[in-house]
Amino acid sequence: KLCGYLNKLGIKGPIKTWKSRWFFYDENKCRLLYYRTAQDINPLGSIDLSSASFDCKMENGEGVFEIRTPSRTFTLKAISKQAMMYWLQQLQIRRWEFCNTQSRFPSNGILSCSFTFVSYFVFTFVDVVDSEDFLPLVKTPTEAVGLKAASLPAPQTSTALQNISLKHPWTEIQNTVYNICGSRQLWGSNENVFSFDEFQEHPENVDEEQEAEVEAGCAVKEGTLEDRRMGPRLNWIRKARWMNSGFPGSEELLREKNSADKMSVLQQQILTLTEEVKSQKELVKLLHKALEAAQQEKRVSSMYLTAAEDKDRLELVRHKVRQIADLTSQLEAVEQEKKELEQILTLRDSHIQELKEHVQLLMEKNHAKQEIIMTLTEQMARELSDPLQEANTITVETLYKQQEEIEHLKDDIDAYKTQNQFLNSEIHQVTRLWTSVAENEKALLMKCACLQARNCQMESKYLTVLRKLQEAVPGLPSSHAELVKNLIQEALQWDVKDEAEEGFNLNPVSEYDEYGFMTVPDYEIEDWKLLAKIQALEIKSNKLRSQEIVEKPLRDRWNSIGELNPSAELKSLIRSGIPAEHRQRVWRWMVSRHCSPVPGHYQRLLEQSRSTEHPACRQIELDLPRTLTNNKHFSSPTSQLIPKLRRVLLAFSWHNPAIGYCQGLNRLAAVALLVLEDEESAFWCLVYIVEKLMPADYYSDTLITSQVDQRVFKDFLSEKLPRLMAHFEQYRIDVSLITFNWFLVAFVDSLVSDILLRVWDAFLYEGTKVIFRYALAIFKYNEEEILRIHDSVEIYQYLRFFTRMITDGRKLMNIAFNDLNPFPMKLLRNRRSLHREELETELCELEQIKAAYVKERAEQGP
Repeated sequence: KLCGYLNKLGIKGPIKTWKSRWFFYDENKCRLLYYRTAQDINPLGSIDLSSASFDCKMENGEGVFEIRTPSRTFTLKAISKQAMMYWLQQLQIRRWEFCNTQSRFPSNGILSCSFTFVSYFVFTFVDVVDSEDFLPLVKTPTEAVGLKAASLPAPQTSTALQNISLKHPWTEIQNTVYNICGSRQLWGSNENVFSFDEFQEHPENVDEEQEAEVEAGCAVKEGTLEDRRMGPRLNWIRKARWMNSGFPGSEELLREKNSADKMSVLQQQILTLTEEVKSQKELVKLLHKALEAAQQEKRVSSMYLTAAEDKDRLELVRHKVRQIADLTSQLEAVEQEKKELEQILTLRDSHIQELKEHVQLLMEKNHAKQEIIMTLTEQMARELSDPLQEANTITVETLYKQQEEIEHLKDDIDAYKTQNQFLNSEIHQVTRLWTSVAENEKALLMKCACLQARNCQMESKYLTVLRKLQEAVPGLPSSHAELVKNLIQEALQWDVKDEAEEGFNLNPVSEYDEYGFMTVPDYEIEDWKLLAKIQALEIKSNKLRSQEIVEKPLRDRWNSIGELNPSAELKSLIRSGIPAEHRQRVWRWMVSRHCSPVPGHYQRLLEQSRSTEHPACRQIELDLPRTLTNNKHFSSPTSQLIPKLRRVLLAFSWHNPAIGYCQGLNRLAAVALLVLEDEESAFWCLVYIVEKLMPADYYSDTLITSQVDQRVFKDFLSEKLPRLMAHFEQYRIDVSLITFNWFLVAFVDSLVSDILLRVWDAFLYEGTKVIFRYALAIFKYNEEEILRIHDSVEIYQYLRFFTRMITDGRKLMNIAFNDLNPFPMKLLRNRRSLHREELETELCELEQIKAAYVKERAEQGP
């Protein structure tokens, strides 16, 4: 049994006193009951340990610890530090055992789930403590804890009334009467107070001396509780049996003791009962005063009733009215005094707070002084080691005091180490639990991502089967054809809200991505709609599979980058794709490196466009509705980015009069607006692309450099993909009809948004060589599919949309930057120079032929 004496801190207003209490742990309810003495039958109160926390602080004093419940904090004090640690450890272990017992026998399903976690925590913690030795088991201090402590003298207080609980007078009276009656039985039967079976209603053998000692207490009991005598006594009998079942029999204890021990126990009980009688006498005095007041009131009421005339009664009433008025004035004075006292108390509280702050300052100064003392002590110890300087050292008395201070500091250090071990044992286990839960959550998220990716793959395969059936519809019976048509219509329905209502979705597919591009383009052709749905599912599956393996480490590397500087590592990261949260910052940095914005230049261009209409203004207005029709920010004439795009294009037409405006610049500026958001930044990005990245005359009236790049690309296609080029030549396919627009607008409206922005990341950093790399990679990605087509019309139809079927951006990136190496920039420049000379020669010949033809027609006349 866990029981023993502890001092409990009692608070009576501003007064705080320590009261000795007998504490007993109830294993059935996980409560800590406390009594005034070990012989009491009724507890003064209890502490619920099931949801309590324990703490010990050195500043509270030696042996002091706290039990915090959700409703109250109990401050207790043991006789020594060892006893304190024993109580803390035993209470903690027994609370865990109680929770573990409850988890093994749950009352319902919900409790079973919750207590299973508690059971796991208890066993894990015990194992950790045993293996890692955070806080070894404390030996039982038999002199302060256990049943043997019940027979020892209780800790004495300075006065008899100090240890009495004034909050529980009825319990005090019950325990006192029980102790008196119980001691009579003990003297008659030589049994311990913990072992009795019944309580006699009318004790017979009572000594005169005992009757004299309990006369006052019994008088109170007979005067106030005469009508309810049987109920409390029956309750004492039940309490006695409960105590008898909670403690071992007294006979076993008495067998182990000799007659001298028995005599000392009886003497101690006589002293305890004497103190009880004294305290009860004080209580009787208080009750007598209350009785005198009641009798005085009774006499006045009797005088009023026995008065013969109305005048006498009226005089009595007036006397009472005067008394009431006096009492009312006294009450007002008391209330006024109460308010003044409250104000004084507030001032004192503020003063106490100031004193606390001052004490804290003094403690800090004291700590600093102690450190200085430690340093000086070490220095003096070194000086004392030299026998020649021993006469000049400090006196023995001063050294002795300093050594005592050092010992005190060492004791403080040991106490703090013990406290840290106690707290670290809790913190370590909570950390282990949190780590385990985090790992389980991460594993479940990865498993969920894998399952969703597999589900997307299955849906994609299902749609592919539907597409194959769609191609075979003309050869199917009418009923089957109708069924296939219904299945296709059902698959093409797109309702994001329904998907969200189905439950938890790790990465739900929305109708638009973060930049406003449609995840499933709205094609007019039925076959293309099915392909777009298949493509969206494939993209989602690839994202889910690469999220933890590729995307998260890449994002962590980007988060670790502070200031941007050109390097091989940065180049590799940009090729892998810039995360959306970093893309705007990196794009601004790349533009500002090669094209320094001129302050106020953009605003002056806007003023000029408002005052004077540019010749290209009409063409710009025609191209605005045709810009990025698959993006919600440009799909409507009332979209917010349409006016910004108009201003950017007009400003550029005035900025570069040689080009003015060329079809394709609208899509370049639109992508810059989506990422950079600010229209002036988008303007300088457009200037950087047209004037710095692209070769001269790329967007001129003749588009001569654009045509040169198409011839250069055909050369690279023949070198890198000879089989595919031979296949094109066999069926007379001119790839420039497809690729010319790729180069002019850097794949805008050709690739899906996720892959397009990765291409632009590398394009803005490395230049036009990236466009050649990705153009070749696109053909290599679909090479086998193209080689299986043996009809020129079908090849052209496939090349119209085959870029939209590329879903694996990582695979395309590896082809572009790994499989197509080497790809030197010097070779690209040489090929451009060679084909430009050839193209200029051809254009000169055409001009000569045209001039000759015009001259011949002029000579022939009309």
